[in-house]
Amino acid sequence: MPILALTNHKGGTGKTTSTVNIGCGMARLGYRVLLVDLDPQANLTVSLGLTPPEDMNLFQVLKGLLPASEAVREKNGLQLIAAHSGLAEIEAGPAASAQQPNLLKLALSDLRDYDYIFLDCPPSLGFLTLNALTLSDQLLIPVQTEFLALHGMSNLLHTIDLVRERWNPHLEVGGIIATRYDSRRVLNREVVENLQEHFGTRLFQTTIRENIALAEAPGFGLDIFSYRPDSHGAEDYLALCREIVERS
Repeated sequence: MPILALTNHKGGTGKTTSTVNIGCGMARLGYRVLLVDLDPQANLTVSLGLTPPEDMNLFQVLKGLLPASEAVREKNGLQLIAAHSGLAEIEAGPAASAQQPNLLKLALSDLRDYDYIFLDCPPSLGFLTLNALTLSDQLLIPVQTEFLALHGMSNLLHTIDLVRERWNPHLEVGGIIATRYDSRRVLNREVVENLQEHFGTRLFQTTIRENIALAEAPGFGLDIFSYRPDSHGAEDYLALCREIVERS
């Protein structure tokens, strides 16, 4: 049961969009998938057309009020543990101050029978992201193909090294995902070349092309396959899912 965290502390990289559509793509390929929304803003939960619940959410699980298996909800053919604004309290609370990187690992320890678990991390390198990296087998990093794509990546890579050294020696960078790509733009092509130079085979061959349908789908509470199955976005994310299966 591979556990993969999607993270980038820069906003606008397509992290939540990727989590939703990779999860739904994997489900379409026949895998049993669980998504976990770690972001207090609950963007993943909302993108799937759900209102963040006051019960049956990750906040309650991390507080020890509910087993993780009882917090699972089903939507669009996959399973989800929803976020709640209370996660912000955990991010800045006593557990964070006490450096408890295994809090999430312990809280989700009763989960079974999934082929893949995907964790949607907050856009920061804070306590919840640290817990996600401590739990995960692999890290997927969406990177927007814009000028500042590599800016700040050194901080993320340093955090990964720290987690490996202290808590999770088996953590791997499963892949870099180039998002919002337009082959007509010289800048986009140059950024992908830079990513290839820096990360080599860790950069997925599949690039996620700029596609308005990807931006529209969350407004309807739908993944790209349900919203526009004939779009470039659906084609790209399904190809990416197949690459992830090959690597995992």
